[in-house]
Amino acid sequence: MVRLFTVSGSIVVGVSPETVYQAVSRPGDMGRWSPENLGTTADSAGGEAATLGTTFVGRNKRGRFRWVTRCTVTAAEPGRRFAFRVHAIGRRRPRLRGPIASWEYRFEPVAEGTRVTETWTDDRRAWPTFVANAFDRAVTSGKTFADYQSRNIETTLRNLKRELEQEQEQGQQQGHTA
Repeated sequence: MVRLFTVSGSIVVGVSPETVYQAVSRPGDMGRWSPENLGTTADSAGGEAATLGTTFVGRNKRGRFRWVTRCTVTAAEPGRRFAFRVHAIGRRRPRLRGPIASWEYRFEPVAEGTRVTETWTDDRRAWPTFVANAFDRAVTSGKTFADYQSRNIETTLRNLKRELEQEQEQGQQQGHTA
């Protein structure tokens, strides 16, 4: 079986690229949209948008299993692009170091608002395919990480769209009543 190293998905969100960027570039808030990520640890980046080089510890869950990852922001271009790489993992502390994955979000202005593209890249290039596939199937209930992350990306983007558009609608309604 051919191993996919990159998967992505896109959605149009009815808000500006800057608004989507501000939401996505706060790693502590990712748990609001992601089916797997729970945000960041208390000692990680706060509510401000992360900048290039910012390091944070992400909290994650899959079923009853929980783990943390150390991540570093690799791109922070307001309204255009936000990316980070995952380079350590562990149960309570991210102790096991090595290339794990990279995540990227691109923001493209369109007539209806912003096309948001989320991309996951498997950075475990040194792993033999049969080892990666066996590991992936064991920790994702029978899927490869590419298949698993495709579903996570779809869910994350759908949740992000719903929340940001609701916030904008509420803000517009408050503006009319003020």
